[in-house]
Amino acid sequence: MDNRSIDFTDNLPELTVSELSNQVKFTVESNFQRVRVKGEISRPTRASSGHLYLTLKDENAVLDGICWRGTAQRLSIEPEDGLEVICIGKITTYPGRSKYQIIIEELEHAGEGALLKLLEERRKKLLKEGIFDQDRKLSLPPYPELIGVVTSPTGAVIRDILHRLKDRYPLHVMVCPVAVQGASAAQEIAQAVNGFNKIPRNGALQRPDLLIVARGGGSLEDLWCFNEELVVRAVAQSSI
Repeated sequence: MDNRSIDFTDNLPELTVSELSNQVKFTVESNFQRVRVKGEISRPTRASSGHLYLTLKDENAVLDGICWRGTAQRLSIEPEDGLEVICIGKITTYPGRSKYQIIIEELEHAGEGALLKLLEERRKKLLKEGIFDQDRKLSLPPYPELIGVVTSPTGAVIRDILHRLKDRYPLHVMVCPVAVQGASAAQEIAQAVNGFNKIPRNGALQRPDLLIVARGGGSLEDLWCFNEELVVRAVAQSSI
């Protein structure tokens, strides 16, 4: 009996690069049609097309992610660098570059602990910049004539604000309606604060003496848009 090892290499089918890539694509995509992947967001970018591109990473690996425009507009949270999230979607491959990525369908916060960690990191960063310095704080006007309110136009908060003012200190109110939850909320809030500040003093349109940025209660995740850096900076730079 011949005990020499038998080489079966010659019996392997010969594949072109395209054929092999297509087989890999079929295997990967058929086995990962719906996945939940936890990681830290890096380099989120919104293209002019509206599509969102980002990298999801942990200590040992990275995974590119794509979120098409229609889905990106409906995300419940705004992707930002350093935010730990759970991406829900499907894995696809790109044979032309031997790459694979996740097509993002939903984004969730990875948990309150991750948010608190990010919040503390952000607080330290802004504290170092002097954003919270006492000399930056403005005194409240004793007798405001016009109050600008940045909030949802349909929530209970605006009704409560108007009711309290009517009972205790009747005056004019200018409301700028914004989303107070979801991916677009932080941008809308910051733009509203900046918009009020662009109203010239002694112009045709009365400039508010005081701004209120508000929403009702909720979880840390619900209120997260108020912790976004662009909102904090808009408030810190406000001259109202």
